[in-house]
Amino acid sequence: MKTIHGMMLLGCSALALAGCGADDISSPGAGSIVINNPTPTPTPTPTPTSGTVVAAASCPSFNATGGLTNSGTISGPEGTWRVCTLPALVDVSSSLPKVAGVLYRLNGRVDVGCDGGFAAPTATSTFTTTTASCNSKVLSADTNVTLTIDPGVIVYGENGAEPAWLAVNRGNKINATGTAALPIIFTSRDNVVGTNNDSSQGQWGGVVLLGRGQVTDCNYGAAPTVAGGSTTCERDTEGAVNKAVFGGSDNTYNAGTMKYVQIRYSGYVLSNGKELQSLTTEGTGTGTTLEYFQSVNSSDDGAEFFGGAVNFKHYIAVNADDDSLDVDTGLQGNFQYVLLLQRSGGGDAMVEADSNGAEDQFPRQKTNIANFTMVQPAVSSNNEANDLASLLIRGNSDITLVNGIINTPNNECLRLNGSGTVPATLKAFSVVMSCNSTKYMGSGSYTAANTQSQFAAGTNNNDAFTSTLTNTFVNGANEAGVVAYASITSLSSYFDNVAYIGAVKDASDTWYKGWTCNNATAAFGSSTSCTALPTT
Repeated sequence: MKTIHGMMLLGCSALALAGCGADDISSPGAGSIVINNPTPTPTPTPTPTSGTVVAAASCPSFNATGGLTNSGTISGPEGTWRVCTLPALVDVSSSLPKVAGVLYRLNGRVDVGCDGGFAAPTATSTFTTTTASCNSKVLSADTNVTLTIDPGVIVYGENGAEPAWLAVNRGNKINATGTAALPIIFTSRDNVVGTNNDSSQGQWGGVVLLGRGQVTDCNYGAAPTVAGGSTTCERDTEGAVNKAVFGGSDNTYNAGTMKYVQIRYSGYVLSNGKELQSLTTEGTGTGTTLEYFQSVNSSDDGAEFFGGAVNFKHYIAVNADDDSLDVDTGLQGNFQYVLLLQRSGGGDAMVEADSNGAEDQFPRQKTNIANFTMVQPAVSSNNEANDLASLLIRGNSDITLVNGIINTPNNECLRLNGSGTVPATLKAFSVVMSCNSTKYMGSGSYTAANTQSQFAAGTNNNDAFTSTLTNTFVNGANEAGVVAYASITSLSSYFDNVAYIGAVKDASDTWYKGWTCNNATAAFGSSTSCTALPTT
């Protein structure tokens, strides 16, 4: 299915891309992807182990109806764990505490609260939620459920009758606040039993945050066709009867907090054109806190952001099999300290920005990416797949790159596609690139010369840079010699005004250490491999 989709995108990519926008959850990368969905067992059978973990005697208490189900034990290289399965609906605020010898399990889709709709229900509302477990409820107010996940907790997904994924519905929140010493880990059953390797991916769904921010390309209602116009636009996540709907008019929406979090081995095809990656935000707003996040081996995008307004610092994507960062459908985004690292010969663009064919709808996407380091290995000659370049900007997108490093010596660096009344735009300030001899591409109404001129119109850019990065992503002497953009806070007050380019200033800058895991693509100086679980 992924291969066919990739062929379709490739067939239209070089000419007029206006009709080749992102899928509802992502546009998959090239090549065949084997989605490894293990057959679940009601009670996993322990196997002999030399690990140190000892299963807890029971599951902790949990406020939601039905509580946690004791699903027996599961064994892996680290020892034996008690398996505590979440209910399909978390209907009241509940917490997952860190308990020695306990793993928490998603067996299929788990909803946090019931969907409250485009705007918070009022006393006279007759809105009925679309989530199966909530269909009998007519809401007079948001269910206002918060799922709290304590530092150090490990949650794994096990695909059953439907894929395992966590949906935080509108009117509800997640509080997944780890620490540098005790990150929260979402992963797969195969990771627990120790059968994963550096190429494993696509073993469960992921985490989806749904909000009431503005979106375009509607499944329901309509987006404005003039700036500042009223909107009734909503979209849905899942191509099934029980949809997870998002969208509204509140770009300050608060879906909660995700901080010091890893999401490993995720990605799942829900239906045609509906895929999950590690983290998907959909209409979330500036009230949502997103910091210190690592996506590992997603079979789709590293993370994807649909509409709303997102502020995000310290984002790492390793080995995404599609785009490392995908931004869509009217997003107002600010990203700083961004590490996008792809394996040799795998993945698609490091950044894809578009509007899913809704070029003349508002709001226009406006995304700023600052202090980034994007690396596609020098030994690779096909890391750009369907998007044909390391960064693809198209649709109704206005993208600003600042204080950045693009190190992709065997690939084209930038591609702009011109479509719609006002095509996509690019601005770049203090951005250096190591590309192949082509460097620039254009399609639709844009030529390669248009792309080159937009990059050249910025200040202090260099498209013939010689990279001296160390440890894959740490600035070396040449990077340290580049003068940073001095007016970064004029782009957004959210940004830190730093005097260097790239995500990692030098060897003394270690914001990525401790809460991450290591793999063959990048060693983050952590004590845990991504194929293993921490035992403390």
